[in-house]
Amino acid sequence: MAPPKILLLLLTTFLTSTTLTTRAALPGTWELLVANAGIASMHTAVTRFNTVVLLDRTNIGPSRKMLPKGHCRNDRADAVSKRDCYAHSVLFDPGTNQIRPLMILTDTWCSSGQFLPDGTLLQTGGDLDGFRKLRKFTPCEATSLCDWQELQDVELSEGRWYATNQILPDGSVIIIGGRAANSVEFFPPRHGGAVQFPFLKAMEDNQMDNLYPYVHLLPNGNLFVFANNKAVLYDYTNNVVVFEYPMLDGGPRNYPSAGSSAMLALAGDYSSATVVICGGAQYGAYIERSTDTPAHGSCGRIVATRPDPVWEMEDMPFGRIMGDMVMLPTGEVLIINGAQAGTQGFEQASDPCLYPVLYRPDQPVGLRFMTLTPDTIPRLYHATANLLPDGRILIAGSNPHYFYKFNAEFPTELRIEAFSPEYLSADRANLRPTLVELPETLRYREAFDLLVTVTLPVVGIVEVNIASTPFATHSFSQGQRLVKLEVTSAIPDLDGRYKIGCSAPPNGNVAPPGYYMVFAVNQGVPSVAQWVQIVS
Repeated sequence: MAPPKILLLLLTTFLTSTTLTTRAALPGTWELLVANAGIASMHTAVTRFNTVVLLDRTNIGPSRKMLPKGHCRNDRADAVSKRDCYAHSVLFDPGTNQIRPLMILTDTWCSSGQFLPDGTLLQTGGDLDGFRKLRKFTPCEATSLCDWQELQDVELSEGRWYATNQILPDGSVIIIGGRAANSVEFFPPRHGGAVQFPFLKAMEDNQMDNLYPYVHLLPNGNLFVFANNKAVLYDYTNNVVVFEYPMLDGGPRNYPSAGSSAMLALAGDYSSATVVICGGAQYGAYIERSTDTPAHGSCGRIVATRPDPVWEMEDMPFGRIMGDMVMLPTGEVLIINGAQAGTQGFEQASDPCLYPVLYRPDQPVGLRFMTLTPDTIPRLYHATANLLPDGRILIAGSNPHYFYKFNAEFPTELRIEAFSPEYLSADRANLRPTLVELPETLRYREAFDLLVTVTLPVVGIVEVNIASTPFATHSFSQGQRLVKLEVTSAIPDLDGRYKIGCSAPPNGNVAPPGYYMVFAVNQGVPSVAQWVQIVS
C-alpha cells in the first residue's frame, strides 16, 4: 500500500486535473484587460466611440487614480475629503486598454443614467449634493478630452437615489422611483415636474424592495414596471396603470434583494415582448444582515404584451443575487457576477457565484441554461457587465465595502476583465462575418442594404440585430434592448461580398431614437458591430 503522503499527492493531482479538465470543457474564455482601473466601477456605459464610461461615487475617499494637476474637487461638506484630487470617474478605451481620469463634481452614489438620441449620456441623481443633480457626458474619440458637465440651469424635481431611467419613443427620458420618491419625472423636464406613481409606494416594504425598479419599454408604447414582486403596465403619458400582472413567486426581486431582469429580443412583427426576471435574496436577509441566507435560483418569464399573461417558472443552475443580465447579439442572455448567499448592501453577501450562465430563450423549459467557464475574481456588490461592440462582455467593479478596502475576504476590485462567449472561439472564426458597408443613419421603416464578407460560404439567413447601449448598475441594465431586423437572404456578388436587404424598426416603441450597435450574425456568430443612429 502506498504511503499516506503519496496517496495524498495522487488524490490532489487527480482533483486538480479533474477541475482543470472540467473548467476547460466549459464554454467561454476570460482575459484580464487592466490590472488597476483606478476606480471600482459602480456604473458603466459603452459610448458610440467604443469607449467606456466608469463611475464610482465622490464621497468614498481617495481612489487609486489622480485627477490631472489643478483639477481637484473642493467640497467643505464632504465628510471624507474636503479637497479631493482623485478621480471618481474614468474613461476606458478597450482598443488600447488605456484609462483617462474624468472630473465628476457631485455625488453619483446609486444614481441612474440613459443615453439621449444624440449619444450623450444623461446621468441623474445620487446621494448628498448629487441628490437632485443632472449631469451630461458627451462622448468623443478616445484621443480627445471630453468630460462630465454638471447642469446648472436645471435639476430634478425630486431627489433620486436608486432610481431607474428609460428612454422613450420621442427621445425623452423617464426617471422612475428612488428612495422615498414614489413618483416619475422626465428629461427634458415637463410642466408640473414630478408625477406621483402610487404603485411604487404600494410595493415598498420594510426593507425597501421597490428600489431600482425594472423598467422595459414595450412595443405597444407602454412601460412594464416591476418592483418587489409585482409588475404593472404603465401608460406614462396619462399616468395610468393599464394592467396589473400576477405576482411573481419567490420573494422580492429588486434592490436590495437583488435579482435581475431583461426583455428578450424583439423580432417578427414586434407585437410581442417577453420579460425575464431571475434570482434574488430571501425576504429578511437585508433586515437581518444575514450574509449566508441562500439566494433564490428561480426565474420568471412572462409575455408582457399578452392580454392574459402568466409567469412561467424555471430554475437556474445556481441561486444568485446581484447577477447581471446582458443581452448578447445572438438574442441569448448572459447571466454573470453575483453571489449565492446574502443580499445587496455593504458586507452583506457571501459565496461568490463565479460561474456565468447562458440563457437560451428558444429552448424548452429545463434546457435553457448552460453553465460557462467560471471567473476567478469575485464580483459582488457594485459590479457591472456590458456588451462591447466586438462581442465580448466587459466586467468591472465590485466594492462590497463603504470605502475602498483591499485587506478583506472580498476586497475592493479595481481589475477590468472581458468574457468572450463561445461564439468568439477560434473554431468559429471562419463563420464570423465582417460588416463592410451600412448607412450611418436610419429612419423608421427605411429599407437599406448591408454588405458583409464571410470566410466560409453563407448557409441560411444572416441575422442583422441592433443592440442599445444601456446604463449598467446594481444588477440591472437601464434601457437595454435588442431588436432583430427584418432581413432578406444574403445574396453573393462578384467581389466575394454578400448583400442583405434590411428594414429599419417601424417606430420608436420598438427602437427609441439613438445610437445602436449593428451586428450581423451568421450561424450564431456575430460580427464586430458598427454604429448606426436611428432618427425620427
